[in-house]
Amino acid sequence: MEKNQILLTTTNFSKLKNEIKKAREERKIIIFSSNNDELNRKVLEKLPIHVLLINQSGRKDFQKQRNSGLNQVLAKIAKKNNIVVGINLDEILEAKGEKKKEILARIKQNIKLCNKNKLNMKFIAQKNKRDIYDLKALGLILGMPTWMTKEL
Repeated sequence: MEKNQILLTTTNFSKLKNEIKKAREERKIIIFSSNNDELNRKVLEKLPIHVLLINQSGRKDFQKQRNSGLNQVLAKIAKKNNIVVGINLDEILEAKGEKKKEILARIKQNIKLCNKNKLNMKFIAQKNKRDIYDLKALGLILGMPTWMTKEL
């Protein structure tokens, strides 16, 4: 995480509004992350964030489709409000075995959805820093189009 970025994970909406207001005054890039899909939608619609970081590890898939935390409604709202969708790189690197396969499959689904809606995506790493070439290669392997990897 860079110095000019701030990661917010608060689940209380009114407290989150105050934290975002303070971060905007300091001119920081605001990254919001939550496991609550309803809160994610509310934040996308109402608050001025820059990146929505979607965590994949704590999710349980539905019977006939993956629960990747992003759907076409959220993608359209993010596009309208010019919000980038974040991929948690630490989550990918720390997962093992079956869990890693599930996380990568959900990310691939999100990449297809973002490509369809012309939404930018970005890798966010707090512990495991990687250089830009590694991130671009991973993005291409996961199915990102070249226009999306240029924005990484």
